Amino acid sequence: MRLHTRTTTLLVALTAVAASPAAWSSYGFYVGKNLTESGNVMIGGTGEEVSSHWLEIVPAREHAEDATVSVGVTQDASIPGELIEIPQVPQTYRYLSMSYSDFVGFPAPLTNGGVNEHGVAVRDIWATSRSELIDMTQTPQKGPQYSDLARLVMERAKTAREGVELIGRLIEQHGYSTYGGNTHLIADDEEGWVVWEFAGSQELWAAERLGPDDVRVLYPGYIEEFPKDYEENPDFMGSPNLISFAEEQGWYDGSGDFNVFETYGRQDTQARTGGHKYMTQAELEQALEDMAPVTEQDMIERVRDPRIADDEAGYGQVISLAGDTDSDLIRAWVAPTGSVAAPFVPWWQGVQEVPQEYGQHRYLTKGAASSFLNPDFQVQEASDFAGRRFKQVLYLTCEKPDTFLPRVTALLEGFEQQSFNDLAWVESSARTLIEQGQREQARQLLTHYSQTRAEDAMELGRTMVDWLSASIELEGGRRAPQGVLVNDQGGETVNCLPDANPDKPKDAQ
Repeated sequence: MRLHTRTTTLLVALTAVAASPAAWSSYGFYVGKNLTESGNVMIGGTGEEVSSHWLEIVPAREHAEDATVSVGVTQDASIPGELIEIPQVPQTYRYLSMSYSDFVGFPAPLTNGGVNEHGVAVRDIWATSRSELIDMTQTPQKGPQYSDLARLVMERAKTAREGVELIGRLIEQHGYSTYGGNTHLIADDEEGWVVWEFAGSQELWAAERLGPDDVRVLYPGYIEEFPKDYEENPDFMGSPNLISFAEEQGWYDGSGDFNVFETYGRQDTQARTGGHKYMTQAELEQALEDMAPVTEQDMIERVRDPRIADDEAGYGQVISLAGDTDSDLIRAWVAPTGSVAAPFVPWWQGVQEVPQEYGQHRYLTKGAASSFLNPDFQVQEASDFAGRRFKQVLYLTCEKPDTFLPRVTALLEGFEQQSFNDLAWVESSARTLIEQGQREQARQLLTHYSQTRAEDAMELGRTMVDWLSASIELEGGRRAPQGVLVNDQGGETVNCLPDANPDKPKDAQ
């Protein structure tokens, strides 16, 4: 099998981020509504974590007056912390997200984000602070961390701007726990926001609005030019000390433009051209702009690109945010693992139950190897697991990528086209039922359709595994491993892009 070793640029970047054992995690894509075919704001992304990923649709809940929620990190985190309790709100909103089980010191279940019943979507993307801020972070650190913030925004925000303001308040009131710095991409049907939370225990954060003509790709997240009068500018937000603290530290002399990345970001790289894998943020942004008007299928193509959706991608997600959409009809396309080898399935907020095959399983779940199964999960564990099934497709595909990858991609796109062909009648039928006062029947319809497509996806996965396995047997047989360690000990991951060149267009490779 041909594995692609990361570029020298990325190896240097990862080595520099000593505060994090997994400093690369998640892509975020934003396209403003003037650049999409539907006229809707569109976001997409991946989650890059080793552990198991599973789909959750979390219901809205009422909470007692004295209810609290645990936030923060433990002493096992790369920057040790202490969990604290913060007040819960009386009501939390329904949301859809992919959860995962492991990031050292960050209690499970974790999430990179998703979308809630008010059409507020969130993506979490790594964005390391400058080393001086990491070094000055107080221990034990306290306050919500990246997953807490993503979840709290989905639970509490009705607009993207509310989500940004919520993050600011939470940091001001309770502090912030981090592995070195992070960004969130928050969007609704009108706009998007990039929110950058910094290490250093100084309650530092900055936010920039993305409008209808903007495209942004975050990997890592970044904010550059920032007005000094940001508190008077509706397109920017930030902590009160954002500029004054930089002046106190001698990182900004007060003259000229204030650049957030140059001031608070890593000092050995550039905002739009550093820290990437195979394509820079600038290249990816240009690729999206060249697609305009962008469709959901275009965004799926970008998220599926083998230079993005390798073995590190725990899932793929694409969300189109339309105004005046009934909450039950807010839709997310989700691939159960890296979408280079897994199909996107449409899920709506109105779906009432996730199939067991897409729920939590022991495969790659933290602690699974050190204890036996909880009997409560025995039937779910006995079901096939979508994450495992499509990892099989990935690993078999990558054995002969030049032969298999184009065929696998064609099968996935054909499967998804069937879903796109059905969207009009599914959503119009559900909308009619809702207008007639039959919301439960609309939810049953949406649940039946999503579950059926999810089952069809599993069947497609089984077919692809059988076909790929048979093809390998016919073309020389299965290759046995030569080593003794199942887990790699370095920076390589399984990728179906042989001889990748980050400066060369995909069509030419």
